[in-house]
Amino acid sequence: MDIEHADRPLVSLTVAGIARRGHEYLLVEEHIRGQRFLNQPAGHVEPGETLLEAVIREVREETRYAFEPTELLGVYHDNPREGRRVLRVAIIGEIGDDTDDHPLDDGILAAHFMSREALERTEIPHRSPFVTAAIRDFEQGNRYPLDLLHSIR
Repeated sequence: MDIEHADRPLVSLTVAGIARRGHEYLLVEEHIRGQRFLNQPAGHVEPGETLLEAVIREVREETRYAFEPTELLGVYHDNPREGRRVLRVAIIGEIGDDTDDHPLDDGILAAHFMSREALERTEIPHRSPFVTAAIRDFEQGNRYPLDLLHSIR
């Protein structure tokens, strides 16, 4: 969901799904404005969606994996002096073994499993500093109950 006010820049509410198999994280390779990036499956919260509904949808659209949220990893924000402000809610979850056969979302080139070390060595830039911040926090054991997330409709 994006909110624009006359006296301040755009604010984007986004979610990211954090899933790991063994020592590898589920990431997406995406094409944005002519460049490739790596990111967690992530995207905007649509009007009327809860944060959990949004992360389930985003992970499925971008990776074709079913995603079952289990814990809150953290809330991240980018509040530059100018330009777009972002509030990102990272949610840990489990994914199934198989993907469905629907096409990936527009702009998504592929879903990958990568270790932290491989992600640090890759030549493909990360979409934002949120990518490594979430992995760092995951590996440090940051975990919070999902009941901290409240939806008022």
